[in-house]
Amino acid sequence: MFLVLISFSMPVFAQKADTLGKKLDSMQKKEDKHELVADVNKDEYTSKTNINFNGYFVLLGTDLLQEVESPFHASKKTWITVGGFVAAEGVLFFVGDRPIQQFATKFMKENPGLRNTSQYITDFGASYEIYVLAAFGAYGLIFKSDKVKTTTLLATQAYVTAGAMSYAVKFLTSRQRPNALNPNDPQPENNIFYGPAIFNGRNAASGFLSSFPSGHTTAAFSAATVYAYEYKDELLIPILAYSAASLVGISRITQNAHWTSDVVAGAALGYITGKQVVNNYHRYARLKSGKKLDMSFHFDLQYNNGMIMPGMVCKF
Repeated sequence: MFLVLISFSMPVFAQKADTLGKKLDSMQKKEDKHELVADVNKDEYTSKTNINFNGYFVLLGTDLLQEVESPFHASKKTWITVGGFVAAEGVLFFVGDRPIQQFATKFMKENPGLRNTSQYITDFGASYEIYVLAAFGAYGLIFKSDKVKTTTLLATQAYVTAGAMSYAVKFLTSRQRPNALNPNDPQPENNIFYGPAIFNGRNAASGFLSSFPSGHTTAAFSAATVYAYEYKDELLIPILAYSAASLVGISRITQNAHWTSDVVAGAALGYITGKQVVNNYHRYARLKSGKKLDMSFHFDLQYNNGMIMPGMVCKF
């Protein structure tokens, strides 16, 4: 995860202070200072703003950086919301995970005809999702729809960013999957968090210790959120997008690949990631459209080459 972050963020760090990446980061910090993921005005989106090759990777790099940085300048209200979600996840972990898993396992055993359907749906949170995004991209190219093309590019950024964040959390938690042991075992030995893989001496890459959160669900909800926000004025698209993502999450439970709390956490992470990507693009569109930006100045002391000297910071 560290190497992935570095590879995408180096071009952003290497830029001068007044370049696009720095401006995007400054705008994000200013706009998100009261919320974990602040809303950006819908009228700031313009389908005429195209993403070129360099802009795509600048956005992707800042997506990753902002995903990591956002919690550090979130408001008290946001942390209360996060705390409530963590508490709900705790209740689900202790009370709901095992009964739901046993019910789903029994249900699929009694309905073998649904097994292939469930597997087909779950693939849409992995390899099939790439094909779906490629199909949308092709549609945008064939019918020359800038909005479809741009939204699909944003969905790919959300897919990559969500994947990176999901694998980072998997590495840090090393939760054992429900299919690692007998799901009917009265002792929940397989419902365990082993902690950071580098310290627990276990092979997290084996797959059995990569349960939390659900990567398929995270990816599905990240892309769904992009389409839902960019087309939120069209009621049917958000409904279809989130319904498809929810089916992917349910399929991960019926496939006995994840606990319910894994799926809920993956949906939340995917939603936050998708919204972060959309907002970052809206800032990009604002910069590229030439709209006047709000700027603020403040003076401080800075340490540079062994000397303390006065400095001035301009926030866009």
